[in-house]
Amino acid sequence: MESAAETRRAIDAVFRIESPRLIAGLTRMVRDVGLAEELAQDALVTALSQWPESGVPRNPGAWLMTTAKRRGIDLIRRRKMADRKHVAVEYEMEMDQEAAVEALESSIDAPDGDDMLNLMFTACHPVLPTEARLALTLRLLGGLTTEEVARAFLVPEPTMAQRIVRAKRALAEAKVGFEVPRGDERTARIASVLDVIYLIFNEGYSATSGSDWIRPQLCEDALRLGRMLAELAPNEPEVHGLVALMEIQQSRAKARIDRNGEPILLNDQDRSRWDQMLIRRGLAALERAAALGRLAGPYALQASIAACHARARTAADTDWGTIAALYGALVAIMPSPVVELNRAVAIGMAQGPEAGLALADGLMDVPALKNYHLLPTVRANLLRQLGRMDEARAEFERAAGMARSDRERTVLLKEAQSCMN
Repeated sequence: MESAAETRRAIDAVFRIESPRLIAGLTRMVRDVGLAEELAQDALVTALSQWPESGVPRNPGAWLMTTAKRRGIDLIRRRKMADRKHVAVEYEMEMDQEAAVEALESSIDAPDGDDMLNLMFTACHPVLPTEARLALTLRLLGGLTTEEVARAFLVPEPTMAQRIVRAKRALAEAKVGFEVPRGDERTARIASVLDVIYLIFNEGYSATSGSDWIRPQLCEDALRLGRMLAELAPNEPEVHGLVALMEIQQSRAKARIDRNGEPILLNDQDRSRWDQMLIRRGLAALERAAALGRLAGPYALQASIAACHARARTAADTDWGTIAALYGALVAIMPSPVVELNRAVAIGMAQGPEAGLALADGLMDVPALKNYHLLPTVRANLLRQLGRMDEARAEFERAAGMARSDRERTVLLKEAQSCMN
């Protein structure tokens, strides 16, 4: 029989996977993102009280949806009764509540289209600032905690919590429709949607916290949303660029961890384990972006970098000169300290560790990278190549102290230990 702790972990895992779909489906029903998330959380609380005794149901997602739907019906009806006690009850409010109850009482099957994609475009509405659009969608559809969203944006958790609360309030006050926009409005919002999809993918590809190095469900959700968006906007080169990037990166999934779940760095991976079907899909998506006449967008450029790795039979065959040039082009259109750090790695491989270290050292005082563990990790690797072992060990240890992922922390400490031999 499972212990209470094991059951709690199972419930947390189930909710993490199911919450995006749950919130998306509830938002379609109640037309209020904040209320949908509240109902989802109520369903989780009920699961925490019942599942330790009854066990996790065979279809936990359906159980959570049914529970949330019942809670929503009760809540809306209570609000309606409370409103009727006041003299100045607005007719529109009453009709909205009637519609919400009717929606919740009807079938929970999704209508034409995809609830998660609808929710993504809703959360990316122009009524919100760009950062709020990304943060809210990552929180709702990525199943991430506020802390993890804050980590993705390199901002303090309280700042992110306030941003998410304000975003949900703004959507409710503006009565934003739960739908995929059309025409020019859709085109204008695609860039924000692409950013959100890739943030979700990245959280699955390299988890920012916890005991797992990767979270495949998030990668799968991001890939699914990206492929759907490519069908929705087939003439947008950057959509195909993002799909290409995710397909190629995901092709390495089986080679990225060993039997003990420990991460394996790119140059040390067994390339025979890379998924050739995903690589072919990625290269085909990149060709579609090129056929539309543009490979100069940020996602197409990153996909081109990933394609350089995918085409190399061995790590030694990697065309680091081309990769360094592509990172240079990427920095020109998307200035970012993280991109600069990746460029330092490529320069180190193409021109030697001294050149790479000089670039990395120039990022030491950048505020956004102050607590970013990959900066000392990059410096440590370059210092080790230069034979400066004591400095390399100190940097690996510093990186381990910053890492949020347990798996990554373990690997970094092992690297530090290797510098003492």
